[in-house]
Amino acid sequence: MAQSHENLRVLVTAAASGIGRTIAQAFVENGARVHICDINSDELQNCAAELPNIGASLADVADPAQVDQLFQDALQNLGGLDVLVNNAGIAGPTAPVEEISPADWARTLAINISGHFHCARRAAPILKANGSGAIINLSSAAGLFGFPNRTPYAASKWAVIGFTKSLAMELGPHNIRVNAICPGLVEGPRIDRVQAAKAQAEGRTLAEVRDLITRQNSMRTFVTATDVANMILFLCSPAGSKISGQSLSIDGHTETLRT
Repeated sequence: MAQSHENLRVLVTAAASGIGRTIAQAFVENGARVHICDINSDELQNCAAELPNIGASLADVADPAQVDQLFQDALQNLGGLDVLVNNAGIAGPTAPVEEISPADWARTLAINISGHFHCARRAAPILKANGSGAIINLSSAAGLFGFPNRTPYAASKWAVIGFTKSLAMELGPHNIRVNAICPGLVEGPRIDRVQAAKAQAEGRTLAEVRDLITRQNSMRTFVTATDVANMILFLCSPAGSKISGQSLSIDGHTETLRT
């Protein structure tokens, strides 16, 4: 099964750490040329030092002006673009809707969905000029289910799926495929913070929260960032050349997000 990524030009947002970094590194290990951005300057510097073949820009994808500069940097570094991975996202607050501030609501949507728009808006004409390409948007299992006490996050991730389906229809005639990835419980610092917030909000121990969360999927498991990266590599390979407009779950089969 062909999965060549040799000299593929790839931009991954929020990729100095976590899932994004694993995605970026996987592309590099498979022969692609990669540029990343992140909002955390310290992590960005560490990543650039440890992965010197990766180009890096400090950028907040919620800010259109910073996205404009990011694309200038990426195009200068890569000489073009074949793949955009919209990975940037935040967990947002964990609280009943009446306790969520408008500022927290707005910031969650600004990063999780508007950031995808700002980057796709810049990528689309470049990929159209190529006559091919791929956009991968990071949604979540929360984009497929209701998620009590996480309304900003769930709303933004549902929006990502609607954005993906619409963009796939718009860009398909130009041989550009657009898909959403819907990870479930991904091991790492981010899910650790989510579990801690849930434990505090509900008066539970971390062990109780972890047990409740894993019981939400059929395989009773967390997934890894590598699981997510492998699916993205497949979608951006010749083997995935006819897959578009899909919301692909990597989650051990989530049954519910209600606990």
